[in-house]
Amino acid sequence: MLEELEAALSRAEAGLEALIDQADATSETKRRRRNNRGALPAHLERIEQVVDIEDKQCACCGGDLHVIGEDVTERLDVVPTIFRVLVTRRPRYGCRGCDEGGVTQAPAPSFIVDQGLPTDALVAQVIVARYADHLPLYRQAQIYARQGIDLDRATLADWVGRVGWWLTPLRAHLLAELRSSVKLFADETRMPVLAPGTGKTKTGQLWAYARDDRPWGGTAPPAVVYMYATGRGGEHPIDHLGDFAGVLQVDGYAGYNEIKRRNGATLAFCLLHARRKFYDFREKEPVAAEVLRRFSAIYKIEATLRGKSPERRFEGRQLMLKPLFDDL
Repeated sequence: MLEELEAALSRAEAGLEALIDQADATSETKRRRRNNRGALPAHLERIEQVVDIEDKQCACCGGDLHVIGEDVTERLDVVPTIFRVLVTRRPRYGCRGCDEGGVTQAPAPSFIVDQGLPTDALVAQVIVARYADHLPLYRQAQIYARQGIDLDRATLADWVGRVGWWLTPLRAHLLAELRSSVKLFADETRMPVLAPGTGKTKTGQLWAYARDDRPWGGTAPPAVVYMYATGRGGEHPIDHLGDFAGVLQVDGYAGYNEIKRRNGATLAFCLLHARRKFYDFREKEPVAAEVLRRFSAIYKIEATLRGKSPERRFEGRQLMLKPLFDDL
């Protein structure tokens, strides 16, 4: 058994040296120019048009021409946004034979903005344009104005607020789902926030908590929740994650130490952040360049283990990665 382990370790060391050499040889690669030639997505609707000749008689003998082939080209087209007005009519019914039945009418359909101007589809369009495409509300108002539709930015903001209210239960459910995870990723970033009455902005913090177990074969669905906070203190992860005591993957920010102290959570620090410091000194310190070579080998080995079962990944890391980390 010991001989087998020694042989396996020797093979791992040989493979590691080869990976380090390969990383040096391929560190500077030329980026190929990308183009969009090729077939367009199959799910797109195809509108065919035939460009044909008018005279289908042979210019030489006068006989009928027949098709012997064709040239087919595809071009990506777009249908500009078309605004329309949905008119909902709800007839009221009454009985002429008696006065006891009263008036009968189908109930009005419910909308995100009750008794308002937009359909749910228009509200969804505003939300997607604002948060997925980062199109400010005043620019959206300008787009609608080109179509002769006068929508004030305050009106659009009111729609956004109503959507936020409707999504509150979904956000709470998603956060509860993440809190029950065994492993999460956390990060925070600065975000400018309007300071009403000052004409300026102040700095807020947007905290992200994510779960994605697909690389190691986990069955939990990927999910992410964004939480806003006025500061970057260690009390915010506690407030957001509650009694979470699993593994929390973070950078080196000391604010996450509080959730470790209070809940007993395990902090898994980001390897990329550790590498960054050596990268800054790569041209000044020879040891930094050597460490970067080791990091490159680590990433290549990890890529071969991605998607494998937890047992296979643990075995591979112990066999191939642990000696490298111990050497560091």
